Amino acid sequence: MKPDVVFGLEKAAWPALLVKAGGEILTANAAAQNLFGAAVSAHPARLTAIWVPENTVSAGDFLERSERSDHTPNLLKFRVAGGANVAFTTILCPFAGAGETLLMLQLLPVIVPPAPVTATASATDAALKQKLDCVLQLARTVSLDFNNALTGVLAHTSLLLGKAERDHPWRRSLLEVEKSAARAAEIAEELATFSRQERGAPRAPAGNLNAVAGRCLEILQNVHGKRFNWKLTPERSLFVARFDEAKVQQALTKIFENAVESFDAGGTGQITVEIRNVELTEATQDRNVRLAAGTYVCVEITDGGSGIDAESLPRIFEPFFTTKRPPHRGLGLALVYGIITNHGGGVAISSQPGVGTSARVYLPAEKTYIQDGGGGKQGLRGSGSVLVVDDESLVLTMAETILSDFGYQVLTAGNGQKALQVLGQPGVKVDLVITDLVMPGMGGRELTERIHQLYPDLPVMPTSGYVMPEDKQNGAGYLQKPFTTTELLLKVKAALHSATAVD
Repeated sequence: MKPDVVFGLEKAAWPALLVKAGGEILTANAAAQNLFGAAVSAHPARLTAIWVPENTVSAGDFLERSERSDHTPNLLKFRVAGGANVAFTTILCPFAGAGETLLMLQLLPVIVPPAPVTATASATDAALKQKLDCVLQLARTVSLDFNNALTGVLAHTSLLLGKAERDHPWRRSLLEVEKSAARAAEIAEELATFSRQERGAPRAPAGNLNAVAGRCLEILQNVHGKRFNWKLTPERSLFVARFDEAKVQQALTKIFENAVESFDAGGTGQITVEIRNVELTEATQDRNVRLAAGTYVCVEITDGGSGIDAESLPRIFEPFFTTKRPPHRGLGLALVYGIITNHGGGVAISSQPGVGTSARVYLPAEKTYIQDGGGGKQGLRGSGSVLVVDDESLVLTMAETILSDFGYQVLTAGNGQKALQVLGQPGVKVDLVITDLVMPGMGGRELTERIHQLYPDLPVMPTSGYVMPEDKQNGAGYLQKPFTTTELLLKVKAALHSATAVD
């Protein structure tokens, strides 16, 4: 079996197989491998290994018939790992392969009408609901504790990265720690989403394309040394785009690698990367991409390499199409295309042989700024007095370390009652309160209401890794846990700037 074939259903929740006309299973997605085990992951693997003889048609006849007739759903049985025979609604359709006939086989669950509700069924449902409520409560607790711990890890790591020089020997390890903490934060968010029983996919987090592109370049610079002249031009007032950071970084890295490979082996040249905001008042065509009216962030990568000929250019996103020598399989730009279009964006490529290539990645954005444009460490510094309220000492220590390091006076309180005591002390002046929303005793919402009653002009910034504020339009904004040093400092600076502007 060849697991490197891309057929678009690798992460589908239902089993899907890519099968040759003769019955050989070319690839199986994760759901199919979990269901059928070694029968579909062996080499070679054949459809007959999971086909149940009691089906009214043989595997070979089924494939032949489906290849030349309509592709209506069929009710068929398959042998799953462990030996049981399970019925599926089976859909078979052609798949555009690399010069050969391929068929995509999808196995969907059989929908059974619900049974009448009985007294016994009602009692069973009540018991199951009680168990589920216990599981959800446990998930909520774990998510909260996990996010608080990750907040300290992520913020301290980003603080050290901000202090480390580019060639510091620990910098690469710190980047890996930051990446691991960010992945753990995604898991915590998934756990929180499950515990809230939200329907539909969770909203992608706000990402910083300046940072992602810079990280990609830093990795390639470490690999290729001084062979190329890298030039990065970030957008100083970057719009917010929401995306899966790991996947978008994977897509950008592939484009950067293509730019490097466009030069002759051992050759040198310049590769430029520009990030910019794009606002379109009407639908616009950029080469192969049709962009609807709206707001985007564009990452443009330009090289001075060999370029792409006019005949090949329209086919560069096709799976298995490549102008490179083996072992290249022609899947790189197809992967890039899939990732970006799944985010609602597009990839435009323009090229001229002997001159170079320009790739423009567009991601939908919101017309709000992810950073204030100050740039660098100096742009993150500020002044003023900040009261941080959280029942986790790890979070209080982290916030005090970072904020004081960047010029702020920091006060801390372990709960809402203590925060009000701090605010009521004679001679204490506080310019901003940052409070966790979930705390024992007086929680963040009640504390915010009390502060608004006692100190109407004092801005309050809620923060949490689980619940969301009821009113996210408050003047101080909202800080999602876990957060990086930069995110904390930018939020604090923006909140204090807004308060000063109102005054």
